[in-house]
Amino acid sequence: VAAIAATTRRIRVGTAGVMLPHYSALKVAEQFRVAEAIAPGRIDLGLGRAPGSDGRTTFALNPRANEAAEQFPAQIRDLLGWLGEGLPEGHPFRSVTASPVVPTRPQVWILGSSDYGAQVAAYFGLPYCFAHFITERGSEEAIGLYREGFRPHPEIPGRLAAPHAALGVFALTAETEAEAWRLYKSRELWRLFRDSGRYPPLPSVEEAEAYPYSEAERAHLDRIRQTAIVGAPEQVKAKLEALAERHGAAELAILTPCHDPEARRRSYRLLAEAFGLGATA
Repeated sequence: VAAIAATTRRIRVGTAGVMLPHYSALKVAEQFRVAEAIAPGRIDLGLGRAPGSDGRTTFALNPRANEAAEQFPAQIRDLLGWLGEGLPEGHPFRSVTASPVVPTRPQVWILGSSDYGAQVAAYFGLPYCFAHFITERGSEEAIGLYREGFRPHPEIPGRLAAPHAALGVFALTAETEAEAWRLYKSRELWRLFRDSGRYPPLPSVEEAEAYPYSEAERAHLDRIRQTAIVGAPEQVKAKLEALAERHGAAELAILTPCHDPEARRRSYRLLAEAFGLGATA
């Protein structure tokens, strides 16, 4: 984050996200205060509660991660405190200061793919991003729950006066619809592996085309495609706009896992051109 922030001047830079139960809230606060010092007002800190990987990796990161996940709201409170709000009276670490001390704060987001994250974001008065790329089930309900339960905190820097929702979306485009769907095959097979408890590197398109899918696996792929937005640039643009409008989302975070790095860069470039976005970072 800091490296990208240091080499850009305009765009916002951030994470989507930091799985907070793996880390100390103080450690995360200090890392993002450094980034904020480099690019004041341009840093986003997305926080999640999910393990983000298989059980063995989760245990290697933090043997007590399952217990820590239950303390997610308390960790958020501590993190916000160390980012500048201050810790409450009686907190055992109230005298501990996160460094460096900077005049501005990163914008904290809550990420999730269920009602839980929506409720946490609403309680703290923070922006919320629903992980549509994981599942589309319950997306509109979660964002609706976030809006209904939102507690405004306009008096606190970084908290909001009104709800602000976003969607994390898988989107891939290419010069033609056929080429976009061909490139998508590698992500499709990777997702199939992941959903069955395997975590190999992202396979190539050629590996995906040669894979002997069973009937059950093909049926699973049909369900996976419901969370993917793939096609020619104008097709993807129209689908993204419709998705955002249906959810009342103010922003979209685009995720594009692609085996070919150049095809991934080209997808972002084509999508930016379709939306008329400038190239200056």
